[in-house]
Amino acid sequence: MRLTTKGRFAVTAMLDLAMRQGCGPVTLAGISERQSISLSYLEQLFGKLRRAELVDSIRGPGGGYTVSKNLLNITVADIIVAVDESVDATQCAGRENCHDNHRCMTHDLWTNLNITIFDYLSNVSLASLVEKQRAKEVCVMQDKRECSATQTATASKAL
Repeated sequence: MRLTTKGRFAVTAMLDLAMRQGCGPVTLAGISERQSISLSYLEQLFGKLRRAELVDSIRGPGGGYTVSKNLLNITVADIIVAVDESVDATQCAGRENCHDNHRCMTHDLWTNLNITIFDYLSNVSLASLVEKQRAKEVCVMQDKRECSATQTATASKAL
């Protein structure tokens, strides 16, 4: 399967944006810093995401980007398609010239895998990714509090 960093970065950036948009427009510089993605690369990706009407841009001071649709109505597949990324497990990009300009014996296997992957990504909404990420963050915060409480109790006993 050939899902390159373009698709991965686009999904990551959209998730970052979706998680923070409740506080107003989100800057690409902020996403760049948090996700360690080059600002110039994000500018290219967000140009494509804007043309696909997945994000809106707000100019001027306090400007940035917002998600343009309900998070339930944006899928991972939408994001990947918007940045011209293909999810293709075939060697021939579907042209059926994979083996000496002929269709290889396993062409249907890889084509069906492409369909399965695309169907899966089409059923994963940006809203579900946000929900899962927030749940993980809550668990991390709870673990930190428990760890801190244990350290404090241990330190108290040592005195």
